[in-house]
Amino acid sequence: MTSSSKERKEQIRLGFMTAVEIGDRSFVGGLLVTDRFGRPLEFQCTTPVKPNRTQELLYGPTLVPFILGDLLGKALMDRVSVKPSLVMTSRVEMLQLRTKVTVPIIYDEASSEVDPKASDSKNAVLPEQQVRIGRQTFRTHEDFTDDRSSVERISQQLSNDANMHEPLERVGDALRETMSTVTARPRVA
Repeated sequence: MTSSSKERKEQIRLGFMTAVEIGDRSFVGGLLVTDRFGRPLEFQCTTPVKPNRTQELLYGPTLVPFILGDLLGKALMDRVSVKPSLVMTSRVEMLQLRTKVTVPIIYDEASSEVDPKASDSKNAVLPEQQVRIGRQTFRTHEDFTDDRSSVERISQQLSNDANMHEPLERVGDALRETMSTVTARPRVA
C-alpha cells in the first residue's frame, strides 16, 4: 500500500445523523462522526426545537423536513469540526440537507421507523438512487444520483461486513439519554 492510499483511508470520516421526537412535536438532532472503523471522533447535538402553531399551519407537510434538514441537520453540519466524507441518516426528511451541503447524504431505510402512510408510489426509489455499503442498501437524494459513485468509492475502503445501522442507533440512544438528563426547554423554530 502506498503512503497516499494509506492517507486516503485514514482521512475517511463517516457521519451518522438522526433526529428524535421528544415531548409534543419537539425534535433534537445528533451527528456522530467516526473514523472508518466506527470509532467516535466527534459528537454534536442540537437543542430541542418545537414549531409554533403558526409554523405548523404555514409549513403543513413540509414542516418536519424543514426542521430536520434545514434547521437541525444544517446546524449540525456547520457546528462539527471534524467534517465527514459521507453522512448516513435514518430519517428520510434529512435527505433534503443534501441541497445545502457538498457532502453526500444517504438514507438508511433499514434503520428507520417507516411510516406506512409514506410508502406510496410517488416515494418509489429509483435504481440509480440505491447504493450498497457492504450488505446494506442506502438511498441517495433524488437530485444527487451522482453521489452514488462517491459513496461507492468510499465504501471500497470500508469492511464488507461493517454494520452501518449500529452507529445510527448509537446516535439515537445518545440523544434520548441526553434529553432524559437535561431539562432543556425547546426553542421555537
